[in-house]
Amino acid sequence: MSTQPAFRPDPSDDLAALCKAGGDPLRLNVLRVLACDSFGVLELAQIFAMRQSGMSHHLKVLAQAGLVATRREGNAIFYRRALAASGQTGSALQAALLEEVDALQLPAEVQLRIAEVQAQRAAAARDFFARTLEKFRAQQDLIAGLPQYRDSLLTLLDALHLPASASALEVGPGDGAFLPELARRFARVTALDSSPAMLELARQRCSAEGLANVELKLADALNDEQAPADCVVLNMVLHHFAEPARAMAQLARLLTAGGSLLLTELCSHHQSWARDACGDLWLGFDQDELARWAEDAGLTAGESLYLGLRNGFQIQVRHFAKPEVATRTTLKH
Repeated sequence: MSTQPAFRPDPSDDLAALCKAGGDPLRLNVLRVLACDSFGVLELAQIFAMRQSGMSHHLKVLAQAGLVATRREGNAIFYRRALAASGQTGSALQAALLEEVDALQLPAEVQLRIAEVQAQRAAAARDFFARTLEKFRAQQDLIAGLPQYRDSLLTLLDALHLPASASALEVGPGDGAFLPELARRFARVTALDSSPAMLELARQRCSAEGLANVELKLADALNDEQAPADCVVLNMVLHHFAEPARAMAQLARLLTAGGSLLLTELCSHHQSWARDACGDLWLGFDQDELARWAEDAGLTAGESLYLGLRNGFQIQVRHFAKPEVATRTTLKH
């Protein structure tokens, strides 16, 4: 009895799917819109003034080509640009395509409808707060808790391909919920917090999970001396600093040459009640503003992910790298 040969995927199929996805002007503009944001299919249909079924078709083609990824938020699905997997078939073509896409100028009517969608999100945030005022006072996590961005943060973290000997530093770990993920990926992890109460919660979590490679320190990350780390993580903390630009400069100081800063923050919003309800000093940050502060601190912007939330807020997960200056400096001596 003859046997069928084992199916082997043809790399040219991946290239064909990528070329097909990039061969439509509307799909290119969808990728442009998703450069600094994530949207649901209904929002994208509104932005491009077309039926949901038509937009779903285009998103399916983009997803099959690996150009967009999805994230579920409750019953809603948000689309974002996918990270190019280095070394895989089509990765160079994907990177070149997105570079060209980012140079496109969106039509004025598309920009106007994007602004309308953002205004609707802001209204949703206000309505969400009006319904859950007391819960906000009790739990800031209802705005943007770790479960809402954990997977995206880990996607960026794992894409760094840091060696097993690397060290990590988390500033403001809160109750320590992200420390187990860091402990599994780094040889040494240090967590800094200026709140004894929060540090005690983190200590309890580390004890319960047996995180022997995690050191907890009561310290001010911006003013106290610390040993540099290969990766610095800052989750929903920057908006609590009085001088975020200075904070970025100080965080850059905590990185080794070639190290990475992973930062999770809210995008800029206008919900002023968050100051009183959650103790926020800043109402999120503009994406370009963060990139400018990072550049001033000597960091280079890397991959970024943008996540829309049901409650109308938007999360940005950013990667900034410290250049390998050590080698060049050594050559001067």
